[in-house]
Amino acid sequence: MGLFDGLKREKKISETITPDETQDSSEVPSNNEVQEIDIEDVEVVERDVSRETIEEVPPKRLKTYKEKDPVKHVIGQTKVLAIINQKGGVGKSTTAINLSAALGEMGKQVLLIDLDPQGNSSSGLGIEKSQVEHCVYDVLLNQTPVEDVIIPDVCEGLDVIPATINLAGAEVELVSEMARENRLKDAVGSLRGKYDFIFVDCPPSLGLLTVNALVAADKLLIPIQCEFYALEGVTKLLDSMKRVKSLLNPSLDIYGVLLTMYDGRTTLSRQVVDEVRSYFGKTVFDTLIPRTVKLSEAPSYGLPITQYDPTGKGAQSYIDLAKEVIIRG
Repeated sequence: MGLFDGLKREKKISETITPDETQDSSEVPSNNEVQEIDIEDVEVVERDVSRETIEEVPPKRLKTYKEKDPVKHVIGQTKVLAIINQKGGVGKSTTAINLSAALGEMGKQVLLIDLDPQGNSSSGLGIEKSQVEHCVYDVLLNQTPVEDVIIPDVCEGLDVIPATINLAGAEVELVSEMARENRLKDAVGSLRGKYDFIFVDCPPSLGLLTVNALVAADKLLIPIQCEFYALEGVTKLLDSMKRVKSLLNPSLDIYGVLLTMYDGRTTLSRQVVDEVRSYFGKTVFDTLIPRTVKLSEAPSYGLPITQYDPTGKGAQSYIDLAKEVIIRG
């Protein structure tokens, strides 16, 4: 029997069936009856159905810092880490979100500062920007108290200072300000002792916002993508770090290098890992962040990977990274 013999036979049978065999002629409406249908009634029904099926969900009210849940442990020395790489698309915001959430679930108190005008860390944690009254822009330029900007308990143990589109103009506005490089440092200084870790998600550039992060941070966490141009731009970042260290922040150094978007099936990924490890030595984390669909999907649901896919390899990799961060202290 040929592949299409069955289809041909069914087609012949359907062609031989008369209308009387499939439907009673009394049930078929005449042309006049069809023309008598009221179009306005149909439109009303469609509008009513749309009202029933599409319901607006009011955005969740954002808590204020005064409503923050009480801290359940004694906080030691606060570690301020800037997650930085001038190259875009290397996993800075993904790491900021998921590492912060993983540490929070391990009982640490964490603050994530979104310093990227794109605001990916804010939206990736489900923060509705239309509900944000003040953001990090107001801290840097309007002298708004940092406590008035913090959104507490976004996830377990995790608070966020969000970013909005207002931050896009901060680079230009900071140029004429006094002590422009120290704005973030002054704000973060008042939060030391209240958090175990403060992470700063930096923009993919070396402008004044990034300089503020370099001055405010104790150390740098550098995500590097396992791709051909992995080390492109890192040299310039290290030069900027040395200049800030010599002039503005003597304690600044590399905390760790994180390899992201790793695909063990490709020779290229393995070669990049070997190259980065030989260049940066022991500062490279043992944990490799894999390239997974779930890690890409999680921000669209406003959830960290530990909540969106808690049993997946992406979640496990960030849990392992959080354990390494705790060990390094």
